[in-house]
Amino acid sequence: MTVLGLDTSNYTTSAAVYDGRKGRNVSRLLEVRPGERGLRQSDALFQHVKRLPELLEQLAAGDMLSGLLAVGASTRPRAVEGSYMPCFLAGESQGRGIAAALGVPFYTHSHQQGHLAAAAWSAGRLDLLDAPFLAWHLSGGTTELLLVRPEGWTVTAEIIGGTSDLSAGQLIDRTGVLLGLQFPAGKAMDELYIQADACYEPRVKLNDLTFSLSGMENQVKALIEEGEKPANVARFAIDAISNVVWRATQEAQRRCPGWPVLCSGGVASNSRLRVGLEHLCGAIFAEPQYSTDNAIGAAVLTWRAAQAEEIL
Repeated sequence: MTVLGLDTSNYTTSAAVYDGRKGRNVSRLLEVRPGERGLRQSDALFQHVKRLPELLEQLAAGDMLSGLLAVGASTRPRAVEGSYMPCFLAGESQGRGIAAALGVPFYTHSHQQGHLAAAAWSAGRLDLLDAPFLAWHLSGGTTELLLVRPEGWTVTAEIIGGTSDLSAGQLIDRTGVLLGLQFPAGKAMDELYIQADACYEPRVKLNDLTFSLSGMENQVKALIEEGEKPANVARFAIDAISNVVWRATQEAQRRCPGWPVLCSGGVASNSRLRVGLEHLCGAIFAEPQYSTDNAIGAAVLTWRAAQAEEIL
């Protein structure tokens, strides 16, 4: 007995199956032209519509789509009123169509809820979804510190901190593009970091639990114009993000003592950030392949929904 989950974010097309214990995710990054820093929503939607059937065919070839009992999809960035992004229409429309053809329920989730569920599942800590915890959602479009509480089979997430402008992923990707790296640049920036031979110790101002990264982008541009080594520029950007995230986490834990900290999103796979948070508070991380955008979280939540409604 399995369920199907779909996620069509701004940079990744994903489909996943889950049987209550094991899961399989298949995905493809959307194509971004060299030198560009992102995609228009219309272009992202077009690529999703083309690629989602290919991913479903991969799962079908492995006999993973037989006997589906429910289908779910990420339909919006966050589970709040007004949260909308056209690229999620691809997964929602195909998911609804599959569910209708099979005569099974269709469940909707937010992209953020999927990240949290994927992180908890891949870390072997699905129990986190049944009690309050703190979470970082660190991605190309989001840098949010969340207060997460269980709500039935899913979770609610309240933003209590994070960036007021650029996301951590945007700073990393924009720095990478300025250095001539392919977008998205997270992995290449991580590799550059270990080659650095200078440390600038950037200090981002923390206001309550909120901070701004736009000034760091200006400093990155200045370093490049001054001829600084690419590895040292990469280290500057990553250190700026890591240091302020660590300080915000310490303050949040002071307010919520003993609460676990779960980290999800593509930026959470950065090795510098991860080591620091593990040392600081024993933070729990998704496996690297489930830190980036994926559909396993949507599949896990779909399973929990179907189980709660006694469909399984």
